[in-house]
Amino acid sequence: MNRSDIVEAMSDKLALTKREADLVVRTVFDEMSKALAKGNRVEIRGLCSFRVKKYKAYHGKNPKTGNLFRVKSKKLPYFKCGTDLKKRVNPVNSRPTRSERFQPISEELAVHFE
Repeated sequence: MNRSDIVEAMSDKLALTKREADLVVRTVFDEMSKALAKGNRVEIRGLCSFRVKKYKAYHGKNPKTGNLFRVKSKKLPYFKCGTDLKKRVNPVNSRPTRSERFQPISEELAVHFE
C-alpha cells in the first residue's frame, strides 16, 4: 500500500474528494516529518511509534576493494511496531503450539533429546 492507496481509501470511506483526502494525508505525513526533524517522538497508539535514533561515526570497509573509510555520525528515523499491530499481523490462532516450536530438526537429533 502506498500514499495513493491511502488517499483512495480515505476518499471512499469518508466521502471526501481525492484532492481533500490527498491534502489530509500529506498534512499528516508532513506534521510527522516536522516533529521527527525537531527530534520529537511520534506515537500512534496501538499502531506504531517513530523516533530519531542517533548513530555514532565508525570506520567501515569496502568489501569489494578492502579500502577503509570513515562513516560520519548520523540520525535516522526508527520505527517501533505497536501491540495492536503485532496482534493483527500475528493472530493468536496462527501461533505455533509448544510442541511445534520445539520439534527436533531431524530424527537423528531426536534421539539426543529423549
